[in-house]
Amino acid sequence: MAETLGMLCDKLTIVKLKEYHTEDPERLKSLHTQCIQLQEEINEYVFDAVSGNIPVEKMSFAANKVFKKEGNEVAEVTGAIGEVFYQLADVNCRLWHEQEKVYEFEKVPVEEKDVVVKKLAILNLERNKCIDAINQQFATIISEKLKK
Repeated sequence: MAETLGMLCDKLTIVKLKEYHTEDPERLKSLHTQCIQLQEEINEYVFDAVSGNIPVEKMSFAANKVFKKEGNEVAEVTGAIGEVFYQLADVNCRLWHEQEKVYEFEKVPVEEKDVVVKKLAILNLERNKCIDAINQQFATIISEKLKK
């Protein structure tokens, strides 16, 4: 299994954003199907993890982003899995709206272009931190459960 819980949660938040931002009935139907499939995949993943069918070392696939930390401060990711999932949904929403500017980048004033690009980079780093935090916390929970 190449996916992790964090990656699946990330995909689910993006599908929900797409649902929110469309009114096309066919697209909504397709997105609803994707949503159900992702929810089922998350349920199966959690069940397999709790059952010991996924090795703990495969539950985390750290992004290991290499970037200059000075000048690229990324928001802290804190809290339990539910709180981090909320942070992930929030950052994906902010990313969505920032990405919208890029689709018509020629309309962004020249003096704001660097700000848009920088914001996208920082938000993507925060997104990866959220995914990694979900994976790490889940792996810790499962590891402790399997020791019992």
